[in-house]
Amino acid sequence: MKILFLIFHGFSEYSGISKKIHYQVNGLREAGHEVDLCYYTVDSDEHRRRMINEDVLEDYGSGKLAPIKKRILYGSICRYAIRNKIELIYMRSDHNANPFTIHFIDKLKKHNIKTVMEIPTYPYDKEYKGFPLKFQIELWTDWCFRKYLAKKIFRIVTFSEEDFIFGAKTIKISNGIDFNQVKLKKVQKDNLSSFHLIGVAEVHSWHGFDRIIKGIGEYYQHPNKKEVYFHIVGGVGPSEMSVFKPIIEKYNIGKYIIFHGTKFGDELDILFEEANFGIASLARHRSHLTHIKTLKNREYAARGIPFIYSEIDSDFEDKPYILKATADESPIDINKIISFYDQCTFTPLEIRNSIKDLSWKIQMQKVVDEVLKNK
Repeated sequence: MKILFLIFHGFSEYSGISKKIHYQVNGLREAGHEVDLCYYTVDSDEHRRRMINEDVLEDYGSGKLAPIKKRILYGSICRYAIRNKIELIYMRSDHNANPFTIHFIDKLKKHNIKTVMEIPTYPYDKEYKGFPLKFQIELWTDWCFRKYLAKKIFRIVTFSEEDFIFGAKTIKISNGIDFNQVKLKKVQKDNLSSFHLIGVAEVHSWHGFDRIIKGIGEYYQHPNKKEVYFHIVGGVGPSEMSVFKPIIEKYNIGKYIIFHGTKFGDELDILFEEANFGIASLARHRSHLTHIKTLKNREYAARGIPFIYSEIDSDFEDKPYILKATADESPIDINKIISFYDQCTFTPLEIRNSIKDLSWKIQMQKVVDEVLKNK
């Protein structure tokens, strides 16, 4: 099948979202499909272009109108799809339902080109809490038009358990993993004198890392055999640091909470080699989310380390190497994590092999199969 994978932003080598998109595209190609990638770039001089693979599809220039053009001009994508006999457009929602995207999808539909729209997190409105006015306006516009847009598309791709979103039928898949891109942990368990937790994320409140920091603070209020360290890998904004810092100072645990900043490649692999246990999302309840299938859970499993999370992820609920935290504001019991780890007998390879069905090739083919079934 000829597929156009459409996103409304660009890429960053540090971004987990960017990696995910490339993994999805690779998964479709591994399944035998011909896939073009359409994305958006902004140069250092604010010059804006829409790209297809490595070629410029449309040049918006660098003036004041350039960012506006990017949001309203989709004719070049439509013409490309018609000219190149694209059969399916896989569109990643940027919460950008508006009259222009609706007109764009409507035009594709008239040429018998099916469109599916991935909504990475649903519901997502609560995630905008505290964001600047610009983003609130964009969300309000999306709220006004999302149901109209949903009527035009073929299906919404979701990682939730919802059968319908905004009135449209869904295709339910799991966040996947590209096993070729994630290095398996080599170091096996031994009698450790220190214990290393790792949390990899562009940190937001819903990650709940403050619960781990409080837990470590409580842990050090009593004599313990092991030193416990929490390695936070990824960007931490001022608002999150304003939450973390008072807790760290209160318990005087600065040496045990290590902020590495953004890491990737070999540097990230080294940190995972040192890590014993993964910290995934511990506060999705703050965003009013119960069921979600996060990328991080899959990366930890692909790395081969046990981990903790608090939401409901149907792909992992029965896995013996995961520890479930309560979906509340209580500090995480560090002794409980250590005890769980000590009893875990699975090797990194066994943990990795337990999620072979979560490859992006298998997950993305589910979308194509649904389209072909209704051709």
